[in-house]
Amino acid sequence: MAAKDKIRRNKTAMQTILSGDRRLILNKVHENNLITEREYNNLRSINKEDEEGHIIELVDKIMNKGEDRCQAFLNLLQTDDEIQETFPNLKKIQLNDACLLPTPVQVSSVHESDVLPPGSKRRKEDVQYELNSQPTGLCVIINNMNFMDGTERRGTDKDAQSLTEVFSWLGFRVLMCVDQTMDQMDRTLKCFASQSDLSQLQEFNVKEWSGSGFAALQEAPKHGDAFICCILSHGEKGAVLGIDGQPLSITQITRTFKATDQSTLTNKPKVFLIQACQGGKIQRGVLFKDLQADDSHSPSTSEFADVLVAVATVEDHKAMRNIIHGSWFVQSVCRQLMEGCQRGEDITTILHSVNNEVSKKEGNSHPGEVKQMPEIRSTLRKSLVLSPHQH
Repeated sequence: MAAKDKIRRNKTAMQTILSGDRRLILNKVHENNLITEREYNNLRSINKEDEEGHIIELVDKIMNKGEDRCQAFLNLLQTDDEIQETFPNLKKIQLNDACLLPTPVQVSSVHESDVLPPGSKRRKEDVQYELNSQPTGLCVIINNMNFMDGTERRGTDKDAQSLTEVFSWLGFRVLMCVDQTMDQMDRTLKCFASQSDLSQLQEFNVKEWSGSGFAALQEAPKHGDAFICCILSHGEKGAVLGIDGQPLSITQITRTFKATDQSTLTNKPKVFLIQACQGGKIQRGVLFKDLQADDSHSPSTSEFADVLVAVATVEDHKAMRNIIHGSWFVQSVCRQLMEGCQRGEDITTILHSVNNEVSKKEGNSHPGEVKQMPEIRSTLRKSLVLSPHQH
């Protein structure tokens, strides 16, 4: 395949990865004489709202310079130590594309199977969770909006709907509970962990997404090859709150799904997405008038394998939720899942993009006064790659 075609084929992924440090890649391209001094100055000073816009201009410039310049650009991406260290995800593009650069082939009478490293046929399953079940698994959403003290988490329905759409698109069976007390949350999650019978889940008014709305459960849910749990609520340090104001520890939530000899989720990935504050502090400023805060906190580090916990903000700080458009964190998660899953990215890479996007948001007319930084805790042993499903 021609070098220009290789760049075109991987253009979207390359732009996303290289936007992590556009100045470095621009300087490297300039140092290797792939662009002129004038082009360098123009690219350095163009007015773009986001980092990716700068990379788009640079990649387009390289592609317009012909096959030799495109090949030199690919060589630079694969051989420069600083680029490899700064952009480790470039290696994933190479693997997915069977190497961007041509691989020398030696003539040999030895059969390929005789020279493969031991276990190479199992390489994918050793480094990536296998998701073969239909549906992929369960996605459970607990959406606490109306609290007994009279407070309302306006905008949370927008988050719940966005999560429903994206995980349904990814092949999950989506179930939702609304306005649960601490005890109800705890018991509901234990029912899901133990795959209790239908009557127990009906007690907690669990609804299932049908494609056009939520309806009563018709059959008991069964686990597939992955489990997603999304909790949208207020909280306090290390816990989420039920609508009665009582805290349920995030550590207790994750331990409900710990690996056991009986659990059908043992050795399978379990992802917890928590939209909630982790304390009362506001990061570098005050709340904007159309934002509310979810009073919750960061989880303890899990001691169990195959668990990923992503929380909207770092410990001791608030998480922002727009009363019309939903929370910064959940809306970014859904947007990045839609984009990253189509590129074949693993969930950790996607959540790093969420961290980057949310960290750039401003909650006040004065830049820097109200910020938010999500946090990821993971004991995943392999890459978790979710793929869109056709319905």
